[in-house]
Amino acid sequence: MTKADLVEQVADAVGPRVTKRDCGLVVDAFLDAVQETLARGDNIEIRGFGTFKLRHRKARTARNPRTGETVEVPPRVAPVFKPSSRFRSRVDRGSRVSATEQPFPAR
Repeated sequence: MTKADLVEQVADAVGPRVTKRDCGLVVDAFLDAVQETLARGDNIEIRGFGTFKLRHRKARTARNPRTGETVEVPPRVAPVFKPSSRFRSRVDRGSRVSATEQPFPAR
């Protein structure tokens, strides 16, 4: 799903009262708010959806798989998303394949 697809889905959910352009502004504002909040070092918790937070990665020694040479990887801060249990269970229910359906056709 692209951002344009998301905007269209939000516009469809809201109905004819709000334009796609306005929905696009709302989606952009939400994404900007998430980025700005994480850039400040704060977490975002959306009940029933999940938590956006920062994870501090330590410096480490890695290996270049092509040359075998060791490389020092500096410490960094990485944004992460942890879905809520409700989110995880909904995705799990939606991704289950029934016994009659097969993910790939038999050959």
